[in-house]
Amino acid sequence: MKIIKRDGRAVDYNREKIQIAIEKANKEVRPKERASKDDIKNIIKYIEELGKKRMLVEDIQDIIEEKLMEIQKYELAKKYIVYRYTRALVRKQNTTDESILGLIKTTNKELMEENSNKNAIIASTQRDLIAGEVSKDLTKRMLLPEKISKAHDEGILHFHDADYFLQPIFNCCLIDIGNMLDNGTVMNGKMIETPKSFQVACTVMTQIIAAVASSQYGGQSVDVKHLGKYLRKSKEKFKKEIESKYKGKLPQEVIDDLVNTRLKSELSAGVQTIQYQINTLMTTNGQSPFVTLFLNLEKDDPYIEENAMIIEEIIRQRYQGIKNEVGVYVTPAFPKLIYVLDEHNCLKGGKYDYLTKLAVKCSSKRLYPDYISAKKMRENYEGNVFSPMGCRSFLSPWKDENGNYKFEGRFNQGVVSINLPQIGIIADGDEDKFWKLLDERLELCFEAIMCRHYALLGTTSDISPVHWQYGAIARLKPGEKIDKLLYGGYSSISLGYIGLYEVTKAMKGVSHTTPEGHDFALRVMKKLREKVEQWKKETNIGFALYGTPAESLCYRFARIDKEKFGEIKDITDKGFYTNSYHVDVREKIDAFSKLSFESEFQKISSGGAISYIEIPNMQHNLDAMESVVKFIYDNIQYAEFNTKSDYCHVCGFDGEIIINDNLEWECPQCGNTDKNKMNVTRRTCGYLGENFWNVGKTKEIKERVLHL
Repeated sequence: MKIIKRDGRAVDYNREKIQIAIEKANKEVRPKERASKDDIKNIIKYIEELGKKRMLVEDIQDIIEEKLMEIQKYELAKKYIVYRYTRALVRKQNTTDESILGLIKTTNKELMEENSNKNAIIASTQRDLIAGEVSKDLTKRMLLPEKISKAHDEGILHFHDADYFLQPIFNCCLIDIGNMLDNGTVMNGKMIETPKSFQVACTVMTQIIAAVASSQYGGQSVDVKHLGKYLRKSKEKFKKEIESKYKGKLPQEVIDDLVNTRLKSELSAGVQTIQYQINTLMTTNGQSPFVTLFLNLEKDDPYIEENAMIIEEIIRQRYQGIKNEVGVYVTPAFPKLIYVLDEHNCLKGGKYDYLTKLAVKCSSKRLYPDYISAKKMRENYEGNVFSPMGCRSFLSPWKDENGNYKFEGRFNQGVVSINLPQIGIIADGDEDKFWKLLDERLELCFEAIMCRHYALLGTTSDISPVHWQYGAIARLKPGEKIDKLLYGGYSSISLGYIGLYEVTKAMKGVSHTTPEGHDFALRVMKKLREKVEQWKKETNIGFALYGTPAESLCYRFARIDKEKFGEIKDITDKGFYTNSYHVDVREKIDAFSKLSFESEFQKISSGGAISYIEIPNMQHNLDAMESVVKFIYDNIQYAEFNTKSDYCHVCGFDGEIIINDNLEWECPQCGNTDKNKMNVTRRTCGYLGENFWNVGKTKEIKERVLHL
């Protein structure tokens, strides 16, 4: 049996600890009030005969108190309760020493690898991680209701981003970059006026992104369409300068050529500024800004030609990559790119098909951009096309006082995710039990999500002027509360979910891709959607259902449930749960069928959803990728390519990463063994965690792993 400590660690059950605790209390009471050795043995026997594979330490203590009362040792029970309370007070004094010192000494592996975007060895990043540990500690002990903390520890739900809960900051947003560029902004107490050229606009935009990212914990998205007018400003400026110097001296076509040459140079330099600034800036969170660039050509945009040039240059530079410390071009983690497919660029003879072909070529080498179908998105969002926030969550349509749709300048308050497979495991095919338990746990999720909301309520604009006073979200007055932006659907707040495949398997014995499983899975999804709609009406808060793209959470929920319920075929035996509504990685299904199937669930998850498709050797399969992109436009709102090729970010090797004699991933070209600096495609079960390699060091074992 595993005992789950208050800090979430799982330790082996030790009956001696129960005996010692009761005997300590025994010494504090009169002899006739003491529990006998047989009494203690019977209490231990009762706990062990429960047959549980996993128990919380608090549950064991509750049982001890109950049993002492049953044998009428009231004075002893009182002493034990006092002892327990005293220990709780000691724990509340400090619970972070070990984790923080482990971080400083680089021995706390779990914390150091928790966020792959942060280098946990750098001093500035360590400061953020230390603050995060303090926040998680206070959140668990003092800020959250005990039942919510307990539910998080038991894997009933996941309270996301507890490392930032201590401060009244939010998750992710769509920066109102057009407003800030056109009307000016303020950063660090300094006025930033409207840019007069494209390159200056690019510089200002990246400075805004860094400032915004430093005062929130999720990602930011920026629509690059707002840069089009500044590229035109640069062109007009160049034309005026060159014509004033060479008009009447040179033919007009030569003048036009000079203007275009200078414009292309400005365009290249400006986009390079975006790429290098984002990758070299470090926010106060200890990482590069978690930013997404939204690449969308709107047919009625007066600057569509300029924006087409900007998008082409962004994709071209992403395809080239960015040099690492040894001068090798590698794939930068940021900015993430999202490319919108519309009538004019969906590879059906449109004017801008050339951009899509370039985007596909870029995806084949650098994995980005992702793809959004404007056609499907308009169907799902009242005719609108807009960017997801940095964490891939989507806002609901919202109109301002003039009846105009508004998306930029809006944000997400936070996320709580529910563990669906655990409910299915407990219900074990009994639907009455399943729906009852789902209702109970959804209410628990609601309470947890409202904790997120209440943490922001009453926050004044002074907490982050760049957000609330200078245009990233709003232009409130100093000291003004942000409360009005938390209601009416202006901002969203999300219920996430993990493991639709596994809960269907647990309840029906089949995948959700089968007719019987599909019916059950749809009923589960509709129940979740109905709940968030109900909460929205009851609270006037923008609740949304979010297909959580949180891979680490897939592992966490599965690990907890395996410890608690043991190994269950096709459910806990894989080491991870399937993300949101996704088809299990082991199912034999082609890309087109997978996208068609998952599109139905994307529509229900209006608060955010993404689907992945895997194509082997993508750089040699551009025709296949273009066929998939055409299919995306007609069939699914949001999709991303994965590849079966490995990739080393140190040297740019694009092939198969090997396993060395120490059972580590190793690049055969440069010898890199840092898994944070390589992409290794999933093998068989998809699990790449540490335990997979802790099977031995012998040659025989290595060969068996390689065979898998």
